[in-house]
Amino acid sequence: MNGSTAHRVTWVQLFALAAAYAAVYEFARYLTISHWMLTAGLRLACLFLLPIRYWPALILGEALPSFENALLNVSAFGGAWALAAAVPMVLLWIPVVRPLRQRWPLRTSDGALRAGVLLAATLGCAVVTAISTTMELEAALLSNPGAWPSISINDYFWAYLLGAYLGALTLTPTVLAIHERVTAVPRFSVSLVWKSPLSRDLLAWILPICAGLAWVAMAASQDGLRQAARLALILPIFAAAIRHGWHGTALAGMAASVALAVTGATLLEPEMIRCQAVLALCISGTLLMGSRLPVRATLASPLTRVRR
Repeated sequence: MNGSTAHRVTWVQLFALAAAYAAVYEFARYLTISHWMLTAGLRLACLFLLPIRYWPALILGEALPSFENALLNVSAFGGAWALAAAVPMVLLWIPVVRPLRQRWPLRTSDGALRAGVLLAATLGCAVVTAISTTMELEAALLSNPGAWPSISINDYFWAYLLGAYLGALTLTPTVLAIHERVTAVPRFSVSLVWKSPLSRDLLAWILPICAGLAWVAMAASQDGLRQAARLALILPIFAAAIRHGWHGTALAGMAASVALAVTGATLLEPEMIRCQAVLALCISGTLLMGSRLPVRATLASPLTRVRR
């Protein structure tokens, strides 16, 4: 392959990756709310898994929906907001993630997850998101004085911080765990998934427990019972972490986070946000704990190789 052909293939790969990322990003953004940002989990997972040379594709993939959103809403929120909203968030996250990746690899020499690095990146990116998004909100309020008198900048800052942090914890560990399990076997097949102890536990009791607790929380007429059901979602996370290490934490944490999110009745519901904060702390702690425990089995056999 000569140089010009290789150059064309590289650009084709970048544009194809940008298009795929933009499509998944749009879907995640459709499900995102201020205190539960799934886009954060997708973004962080890609920044950890993709080589740095492919990061321009992530910037391009986020730039398109960001520009579209800014253009569609500039008349409502003002030009200052549009300029801020047009900046892809991944561009602001790169200065946080790149030094961490270069200084501390996500995995040790024996393939174990450095949960501290993952959590540090998650928290750092959440702070950047909260500051940036709050500045966008401030710009919109200044452009429309008195239009939204009930909005509190302070409340939304903490909601954005929690939303980015929990959103990243909802998706990123799960994507990393699935990637590790798929790449650990010479030949992946669906039958291997069914033989995995974690898959059986996920279907047998993790998902049913999370779904049942979510139903109780939505059907409960008493606030105390609703909150108890929500807080009980941390129990399958602890159990899965003990049985399956951080892989169990990742999948059970995602199931619990989704179950908790569907019980919300209103935006910025204080009781919901308190439970989400507890859930975020639980996932963080069990990731640290689970990364020190042996992973039982990936799909059908122990880890045979790890790609960093």
